[in-house]
Amino acid sequence: MTVESGERAERSAFERGERAKAASATGSSALTRSRVRLDVPRPSRRRLLPEYDPEAFGRLSERVARFLGTGRFIVWMTVVIIAWVLWNIFAPGHLRFDEYPFIFLTLMLSLQASYAAPLILLAQNRQDDRDRVNLEQDRKQNERSIADTEYLTREIAALRMGLGEVATRDWIRSEFQDLIKEMDERRLFPQERDEGDR
Repeated sequence: MTVESGERAERSAFERGERAKAASATGSSALTRSRVRLDVPRPSRRRLLPEYDPEAFGRLSERVARFLGTGRFIVWMTVVIIAWVLWNIFAPGHLRFDEYPFIFLTLMLSLQASYAAPLILLAQNRQDDRDRVNLEQDRKQNERSIADTEYLTREIAALRMGLGEVATRDWIRSEFQDLIKEMDERRLFPQERDEGDR
């Protein structure tokens, strides 16, 4: 054994001892608690449930919920139930698959309802999420519009204050009209004076 390997062994024994002290101080053992390295990706775990695309499943649930809310679904469901009941009443005995209490029909309707309800709820949740996003965008747009309106109002008020002493078109027009009247009066009065002199 070389000096280097002896130092390494001493160092590793020292580190193990320090780890054991730290583990006993925190109440856990070094064997049960391993250090997690953040620079190494976790190994992929096997999942028991199948993986699926939530977005595609959501779109499918919306389509199903949309179909369940139509008159076409009600008509087809009514036709299927009537055909089921008539077949199991009037068909020959060996061809009947669901006798009078129609237990299998009840089971099928319960199964359909147990799948329809969560699909409808999922579609409603997705619609709520879309509505929430649209509401937030509308709120931000309204805030921008209000800010723009307030800015324009302040600008118009500043322009009015700045134009308070500036001659406007109406003021100039009224001044011209007054001047024209005054000139007409001057023309009329000299003619009257001329007639009075004669």
